[in-house]
Amino acid sequence: MHTESDEDLVKRIASGDRLAMKVLFSRHQVRVYRFVLRLVRDETLAEDVISDVFMDLWRQADRFEARASVSTWLLAIARNKAWSLLRKRRDAELDEDYAESLEDESDGPEIVLQKQDKGLAIRACLQRLSAEHREVIDLVYYHETSVEEVARIVGIPENTVKTRLFHARKKLGEMLKAAGIDRGWP
Repeated sequence: MHTESDEDLVKRIASGDRLAMKVLFSRHQVRVYRFVLRLVRDETLAEDVISDVFMDLWRQADRFEARASVSTWLLAIARNKAWSLLRKRRDAELDEDYAESLEDESDGPEIVLQKQDKGLAIRACLQRLSAEHREVIDLVYYHETSVEEVARIVGIPENTVKTRLFHARKKLGEMLKAAGIDRGWP
C-alpha cells in the first residue's frame, strides 16, 4: 500500500478504507502541518487545523476530482481552514491572558544585525512581508510547489502568483540589504 499513488489512496479512503487514510496521513501530515504553522504561528492551532483537514479528507474523499495533485488539494484545504481560523480569531475580542502571551515579533534592523545569523535574519525579514507575499514564498521555496499549484491553492491566477513572487523577492532583498546582508538567497 505504501507504493500506491495518492490518488489511488484517496479512492480507497472514499470507500472507507482506514489503512489507506493512515498511509496518506503519514505521507502528508508533516508538510501540511509546517505549512499551516507558518500561517497561524501557533502549534496548538496548527494541530487543530491539521485534524480538521484530514477529517475533511475522510469525509470528502469521494469529491476529489484529481484536477490537482492530492498534496495541492490538501494544502488548499489547509490554507482555507487556517485563514478562516485567523479571521475568526481576529474578530474575537482579545482577552487579557492572550494579549499578555503575544510576543512582539517586529525586530528592528539593529536587532537583526546583532544576531549576525543569516538564517535568523532571513526568517525575520520573511515575517515582515505581507501575508500574501509570505504565503507564495512559503509555498514556492519551502514546499517546492509550482506556480501552477500555488495558483490553485491560493485561488488566484498564475500571473498574480508570479507578480507576488517578484515583489516579495524584491522586498526581501531590500530588507536583507538594510540588515547588512548583501546576498539574500543562499
